[in-house]
Amino acid sequence: MLETIGDIWAYAGTSIIAITTNGSVTRDGRAIFGRGVARQAASRFPGLAETAGRLLVERGNHVCGLGNDIVTFPVEETPWSLPDLRLIGRSAEELRLLADLSGWQRIVVPRPGCGGGGLSWHDVQPLLKSCFDGRFVVISQE
Repeated sequence: MLETIGDIWAYAGTSIIAITTNGSVTRDGRAIFGRGVARQAASRFPGLAETAGRLLVERGNHVCGLGNDIVTFPVEETPWSLPDLRLIGRSAEELRLLADLSGWQRIVVPRPGCGGGGLSWHDVQPLLKSCFDGRFVVISQE
């Protein structure tokens, strides 16, 4: 796993970009992309919240490809709950498996749960290191 500082969207078009998400859906079927990278992705790609919402209903709160080289990375159950280290660990495993199956060569992931979620990178980093290899770039905006 590599770590860097910068703008995750600088990797658009050359890498798979993971967006941190939750498992909630609105009454009209859209995923709730309330803040951070997920909110930015929804602004960049109209219809993304609808696609993610449909997949949440069909598959549950798991890593899913959304098209446009974007994948979900669940970190919490609702937009109002705290990020869950167990869910982050499971999402890291699922993302690695999806990368293996899909043959992806570079996957960029924000520090899950560490921005608006308030988790310490010191607590999250070991979970990712145990799953991610050199194809994975974890990016922060510090």
